[in-house]
Amino acid sequence: MSAGPTGAARGPDLIAAAAGSLLDPLGRDLAARVQWWDLPDHPEAWPVAVLGEGPPVLLLHGFDSSFLEFRRLAPLLARSHRLLIPDLHGFGFCPRPAQAEYTPKAVLRHLEALLAVLEQRFPETGGPIGLIGASMGGSVAVELARRNPERFQRLLLLAPAGLTGRPMPLPPLLDGLGVRFLALPSVRRALCRSAFANPDRDVGPAELEIASLHLRAPGWAEALRRFARSGGFAGCGDPLPPLPLTVLWGADDRILRAPQKRAARTLLGERLSELEDCGHLPHVDQPQRVAATWLEGG
Repeated sequence: MSAGPTGAARGPDLIAAAAGSLLDPLGRDLAARVQWWDLPDHPEAWPVAVLGEGPPVLLLHGFDSSFLEFRRLAPLLARSHRLLIPDLHGFGFCPRPAQAEYTPKAVLRHLEALLAVLEQRFPETGGPIGLIGASMGGSVAVELARRNPERFQRLLLLAPAGLTGRPMPLPPLLDGLGVRFLALPSVRRALCRSAFANPDRDVGPAELEIASLHLRAPGWAEALRRFARSGGFAGCGDPLPPLPLTVLWGADDRILRAPQKRAARTLLGERLSELEDCGHLPHVDQPQRVAATWLEGG
């Protein structure tokens, strides 16, 4: 599969191919669990990986990523939970209609539509559900829970990005240049390596493939450009939602900058725990620790 955005293919075709040919066997298995849900006010079906049985948990991936981010955590939690792992609006392998809005508000509207369908598909679950968000998905989780506190039982944030600060919209021209820069194979490789605590040990062709596969989805560049123009998620942590909340991040995180870490630590206080030998992706670097934290109720 190509590592770049050339040769775009439809999301369903990309996921079907991934289920059969991804180098990472956990990625193949998770891709095979994708269902395509019809959502209110969305003209095309939406990809949601669904696996496991038990209390439901919604998992939200980070910026310029996909549901495949949770390939190592999902098997550990699916033993006792029903997991629902969608691609966020404008990201991953989702449909990207040209006329759609690509902003934080649109991401949240999409998730609220997904929650409504969840209740219809699994009426037996009932009551509040669990919520896990990684990187930008952490800010998405906080915003979603603050808007809908009755829908959620507790939150686990993994290296959350965007809880502090303010939106920084990219101006015209720079947004397009930034997206073209992100599409370069050398840049994808560098970003993937920077997300791991020990890239020389842990980053190979399988990780690089998953980090870049979604770039082939139609509309990837335009949707990302417009999301960057909106300023993205920032300053989402104040006030925190009135729910039990735990935060894990890596001691070797090279994505979150020092000022971001200091501000987040001030905001989160004792809710935050640091994992050794862990980078920006606790659910990839330390999936057993993340699973244990969730299963222990922390």
